[in-house]
Amino acid sequence: MSYKIAIDGPSSAGKSTVAKALSKELGYVYIDTGAIYRTLALYLIQNGIDYDNEDEIKKVLDKINVDIEYLDGVQQLILNGENVTKYIRTPEVSDAASKSSRFPSVREKLLNLQRSLADKNNCVMDGRDIGSKVLPDANLKIFLTADIDCRSKRRYEENIAKGINCTLEDTKKEMEERDYRDSHREVDPLVQVEDAILIDSTNLSIDEVIDKILELSTGGIK
Repeated sequence: MSYKIAIDGPSSAGKSTVAKALSKELGYVYIDTGAIYRTLALYLIQNGIDYDNEDEIKKVLDKINVDIEYLDGVQQLILNGENVTKYIRTPEVSDAASKSSRFPSVREKLLNLQRSLADKNNCVMDGRDIGSKVLPDANLKIFLTADIDCRSKRRYEENIAKGINCTLEDTKKEMEERDYRDSHREVDPLVQVEDAILIDSTNLSIDEVIDKILELSTGGIK
Protein backbone atom coordinates (compact mmCIF):
# COMPACT_ATOMS: atom_id res chain seq x y z
CA MET A 1 0.00 0.00 0.00
CA SER A 2 1.50 3.33 -1.06
CA TYR A 3 1.77 6.31 1.30
CA LYS A 4 0.07 9.41 -0.12
CA ILE A 5 0.51 13.05 0.85
CA ALA A 6 -2.02 15.46 -0.68
CA ILE A 7 -1.25 19.18 -0.86
CA ASP A 8 -4.02 21.52 -2.02
CA GLY A 9 -4.20 25.29 -2.19
CA PRO A 10 -4.49 28.33 -4.43
CA SER A 11 -2.06 29.42 -7.11
CA SER A 12 1.47 30.43 -5.98
CA ALA A 13 0.95 29.33 -2.39
CA GLY A 14 4.14 27.30 -2.78
CA LYS A 15 2.53 23.90 -3.38
CA SER A 16 4.82 22.71 -6.15
CA THR A 17 8.01 23.98 -4.53
CA VAL A 18 7.13 22.37 -1.22
CA ALA A 19 5.90 19.13 -2.80
CA LYS A 20 9.06 18.76 -4.90
CA ALA A 21 11.37 19.34 -1.94
CA LEU A 22 9.29 17.11 0.35
CA SER A 23 9.27 14.25 -2.14
CA LYS A 24 13.04 14.52 -2.53
CA GLU A 25 13.50 14.51 1.24
CA LEU A 26 11.35 11.39 1.59
CA GLY A 27 12.43 9.61 -1.58
CA TYR A 28 8.85 9.72 -2.84
CA VAL A 29 7.54 10.39 -6.35
CA TYR A 30 6.31 13.94 -6.94
CA ILE A 31 3.12 14.25 -8.98
CA ASP A 32 2.28 17.77 -10.21
CA THR A 33 -1.37 17.53 -11.23
CA GLY A 34 -1.45 21.15 -12.35
CA ALA A 35 1.16 20.28 -14.96
CA ILE A 36 -1.08 17.47 -16.21
CA TYR A 37 -3.96 19.91 -16.78
CA ARG A 38 -1.57 22.40 -18.37
CA THR A 39 -0.45 19.74 -20.82
CA LEU A 40 -3.99 19.08 -21.97
CA ALA A 41 -4.55 22.84 -22.19
CA LEU A 42 -1.45 23.18 -24.37
CA TYR A 43 -3.00 20.80 -26.88
CA LEU A 44 -6.15 22.93 -26.98
CA ILE A 45 -4.13 26.07 -27.65
CA GLN A 46 -1.93 24.46 -30.28
CA ASN A 47 -4.95 23.16 -32.14
CA GLY A 48 -7.10 26.27 -31.93
CA ILE A 49 -9.73 24.71 -29.68
CA ASP A 50 -11.89 27.07 -27.64
CA TYR A 51 -10.77 26.07 -24.13
CA ASP A 52 -13.73 27.93 -22.63
CA ASN A 53 -16.22 25.67 -24.46
CA GLU A 54 -16.73 22.14 -23.17
CA ASP A 55 -18.59 20.97 -26.28
CA GLU A 56 -15.59 21.89 -28.43
CA ILE A 57 -13.17 20.24 -26.02
CA LYS A 58 -15.18 17.00 -25.95
CA LYS A 59 -14.69 16.62 -29.70
CA VAL A 60 -10.91 16.28 -29.31
CA LEU A 61 -10.47 14.57 -25.93
CA ASP A 62 -9.94 11.17 -27.54
CA LYS A 63 -7.06 12.66 -29.54
CA ILE A 64 -5.21 13.82 -26.43
CA ASN A 65 -2.86 11.43 -24.66
CA VAL A 66 -1.12 12.80 -21.58
CA ASP A 67 1.53 10.74 -19.83
CA ILE A 68 4.25 11.25 -17.24
CA GLU A 69 7.84 10.10 -17.29
CA TYR A 70 10.64 10.77 -14.83
CA LEU A 71 14.10 11.96 -15.90
CA ASP A 72 16.63 12.00 -13.06
CA GLY A 73 13.69 12.06 -10.69
CA VAL A 74 12.11 15.11 -12.37
CA GLN A 75 8.57 14.83 -13.73
CA GLN A 76 8.33 15.17 -17.51
CA LEU A 77 5.02 15.80 -19.27
CA ILE A 78 4.46 13.86 -22.47
CA LEU A 79 1.77 15.02 -24.90
CA ASN A 80 1.01 12.55 -27.68
CA GLY A 81 4.55 11.22 -27.49
CA GLU A 82 6.32 14.60 -27.27
CA ASN A 83 8.00 15.99 -24.16
CA VAL A 84 6.31 19.38 -23.68
CA THR A 85 7.51 20.13 -20.15
CA LYS A 86 9.21 23.38 -21.15
CA TYR A 87 6.14 24.74 -22.93
CA ILE A 88 3.47 24.54 -20.22
CA ARG A 89 4.46 27.36 -17.85
CA THR A 90 3.27 30.41 -19.77
CA PRO A 91 0.43 32.69 -18.60
CA GLU A 92 -1.63 31.65 -21.66
CA VAL A 93 -1.37 27.97 -20.79
CA SER A 94 -2.11 28.75 -17.15
CA ASP A 95 -5.30 30.60 -18.12
CA ALA A 96 -6.36 27.84 -20.51
CA ALA A 97 -5.76 25.19 -17.85
CA SER A 98 -7.79 27.11 -15.27
CA LYS A 99 -10.73 27.48 -17.65
CA SER A 100 -10.70 24.02 -19.22
CA SER A 101 -10.13 22.19 -15.94
CA ARG A 102 -13.54 23.22 -14.63
CA PHE A 103 -15.28 20.93 -17.12
CA PRO A 104 -16.35 17.46 -15.90
CA SER A 105 -15.20 15.74 -19.11
CA VAL A 106 -11.67 17.10 -18.73
CA ARG A 107 -11.43 16.20 -15.06
CA GLU A 108 -12.75 12.68 -15.65
CA LYS A 109 -10.21 12.07 -18.41
CA LEU A 110 -7.27 12.92 -16.18
CA LEU A 111 -8.58 11.51 -12.89
CA ASN A 112 -7.66 7.89 -13.56
CA LEU A 113 -4.14 8.85 -14.63
CA GLN A 114 -3.56 10.70 -11.37
CA ARG A 115 -4.95 7.90 -9.20
CA SER A 116 -3.01 5.23 -11.06
CA LEU A 117 0.27 7.07 -10.49
CA ALA A 118 -0.48 7.45 -6.78
CA ASP A 119 -1.42 3.79 -6.35
CA LYS A 120 1.88 2.67 -7.83
CA ASN A 121 4.18 4.89 -5.75
CA ASN A 122 4.66 6.52 -2.38
CA CYS A 123 3.96 10.05 -3.52
CA VAL A 124 3.44 13.71 -2.80
CA MET A 125 0.70 15.10 -5.04
CA ASP A 126 -0.30 18.73 -5.26
CA GLY A 127 -3.23 20.47 -6.91
CA ARG A 128 -6.60 21.94 -6.06
CA ASP A 129 -8.82 18.90 -5.49
CA ILE A 130 -6.37 16.24 -4.36
CA GLY A 131 -7.67 15.71 -0.85
CA SER A 132 -11.29 16.22 -1.82
CA LYS A 133 -11.50 14.25 -5.07
CA VAL A 134 -8.34 12.63 -6.45
CA LEU A 135 -6.96 11.08 -3.25
CA PRO A 136 -9.70 11.21 -0.62
CA ASP A 137 -7.88 8.35 1.11
CA ALA A 138 -4.56 10.22 1.35
CA ASN A 139 -2.62 9.50 4.53
CA LEU A 140 -1.88 13.18 5.10
CA LYS A 141 -3.77 16.16 3.68
CA ILE A 142 -2.40 19.69 3.69
CA PHE A 143 -4.11 22.90 2.60
CA LEU A 144 -1.31 25.34 1.80
CA THR A 145 -2.14 28.99 1.31
CA ALA A 146 -0.73 32.53 1.55
CA ASP A 147 -2.25 36.00 1.30
CA ILE A 148 -3.03 37.37 -2.17
CA ASP A 149 -0.32 40.07 -2.11
CA CYS A 150 2.35 37.53 -1.24
CA ARG A 151 1.19 35.09 -3.90
CA SER A 152 0.93 37.80 -6.55
CA LYS A 153 4.46 38.98 -5.84
CA ARG A 154 5.79 35.42 -6.09
CA ARG A 155 4.09 34.84 -9.46
CA TYR A 156 5.18 38.26 -10.77
CA GLU A 157 8.82 37.57 -9.86
CA GLU A 158 8.62 34.11 -11.46
CA ASN A 159 7.26 35.60 -14.69
CA ILE A 160 9.89 38.34 -14.83
CA ALA A 161 12.64 35.77 -14.25
CA LYS A 162 11.30 33.82 -17.25
CA GLY A 163 11.28 36.93 -19.42
CA ILE A 164 7.49 37.21 -19.41
CA ASN A 165 6.38 40.84 -19.71
CA CYS A 166 3.79 41.67 -17.03
CA THR A 167 2.99 44.04 -14.18
CA LEU A 168 2.40 43.26 -10.53
CA GLU A 169 -1.05 44.86 -10.76
CA ASP A 170 -2.10 42.70 -13.72
CA THR A 171 -0.63 39.60 -12.08
CA LYS A 172 -2.68 40.21 -8.94
CA LYS A 173 -5.87 40.76 -10.96
CA GLU A 174 -5.32 37.53 -12.93
CA MET A 175 -4.68 35.63 -9.71
CA GLU A 176 -7.85 36.97 -8.08
CA GLU A 177 -9.83 35.89 -11.15
CA ARG A 178 -8.26 32.43 -11.07
CA ASP A 179 -8.90 32.09 -7.33
CA TYR A 180 -12.56 32.85 -7.95
CA ARG A 181 -12.84 30.36 -10.83
CA ASP A 182 -11.08 27.62 -8.91
CA SER A 183 -13.16 28.01 -5.76
CA HIS A 184 -16.53 28.55 -7.50
CA ARG A 185 -16.45 25.99 -10.30
CA GLU A 186 -19.31 23.49 -10.16
CA VAL A 187 -17.11 20.41 -10.42
CA ASP A 188 -14.45 19.68 -7.78
CA PRO A 189 -13.85 23.26 -6.59
CA LEU A 190 -10.85 24.29 -4.53
CA VAL A 191 -11.80 23.63 -0.90
CA GLN A 192 -10.13 22.80 2.37
CA VAL A 193 -11.56 19.44 3.37
CA GLU A 194 -12.31 18.78 7.02
CA ASP A 195 -9.36 16.46 7.58
CA ALA A 196 -6.82 18.74 5.85
CA ILE A 197 -4.40 20.74 7.97
CA LEU A 198 -4.08 24.44 7.13
CA ILE A 199 -0.61 25.92 6.67
CA ASP A 200 -0.21 29.61 5.81
CA SER A 201 3.11 30.11 4.03
CA THR A 202 2.96 33.93 3.89
CA ASN A 203 5.68 34.36 6.48
CA LEU A 204 7.30 30.93 6.31
CA SER A 205 10.31 29.71 4.37
CA ILE A 206 10.11 26.58 2.25
CA ASP A 207 12.17 24.70 4.83
CA GLU A 208 9.80 25.79 7.61
CA VAL A 209 6.77 24.56 5.67
CA ILE A 210 8.45 21.23 4.96
CA ASP A 211 9.39 20.82 8.63
CA LYS A 212 5.78 21.45 9.62
CA ILE A 213 4.51 18.81 7.22
CA LEU A 214 7.03 16.26 8.43
CA GLU A 215 6.03 17.00 12.04
CA LEU A 216 2.37 16.52 11.14
CA SER A 217 2.93 13.03 9.86
CA THR A 218 1.79 10.43 12.38
CA GLY A 219 4.54 7.92 11.92
CA GLY A 220 3.19 6.63 8.64
CA ILE A 221 5.99 8.09 6.56
CA LYS A 222 8.67 5.55 5.83
